[in-house]
Amino acid sequence: MAVTRAKKIDQVKKLGGELKNASSMIVATYSKLTVTKDFELRKALRPTGAKYRVVKNTLAELAGKGTKVEEALKNLQGVTSIAYTAGDPVALAKALAKYAKEHPEFSFKAGAVEGRAITVKEIESLATMPSKDELYSKLLFLLNAPSQRLVTAMNAAGRNLAVVVNQGVQENKFKEA
Repeated sequence: MAVTRAKKIDQVKKLGGELKNASSMIVATYSKLTVTKDFELRKALRPTGAKYRVVKNTLAELAGKGTKVEEALKNLQGVTSIAYTAGDPVALAKALAKYAKEHPEFSFKAGAVEGRAITVKEIESLATMPSKDELYSKLLFLLNAPSQRLVTAMNAAGRNLAVVVNQGVQENKFKEA
C-alpha cells in the first residue's frame, strides 16, 4: 500500500518537530528484526525517555534539516531506524549498546550528540561512560570528602583523650588524694 504525498509531508513535519527537541540521536540498521524484538527494544528505551522510529531515509533527511541532529541523517542507505532523546545521551547509548550486543542483527550507523556527528566507535565509547546520575554522585562525594575528613580529625582528638582516660580508670592509674 503506497503512502500518499500528503501523508509523507505530515510524517516529515511530525518527525521534524520531535527532532528539534532532540539533543542526541543514534541511527541504526537492522536485518530480520521481528515485531517481538522490536517491542523489546522499545521497552528497553522507555526508561531512558528516548523515542525510537523506523524511518525512510529521504524522509528522515528532510525532517532533520535545521535540527541539531541534521549531520547524522545525511546520505543514509539501507534499512534505517533512529533513537533520539532530549535527555541523557549516555543512557540512550547504553540501552542501545546492550540491545545490539544481545541481538547481532541490530547495528549502529551513526549518531549525533549536541549537534556534533559521532561515529560508531564513539557511540560504543559513549555507552561505556558513567551516566549523569553516577557522575553527580561522584562529584557530590568528592565535594563532601574534605569536610568529612576535617570533622573526623576534629573528633579524633576528643575521642583519643576519652580512650586514654578510660584506660587509666580501668587500670587504676588514678589515685584518690
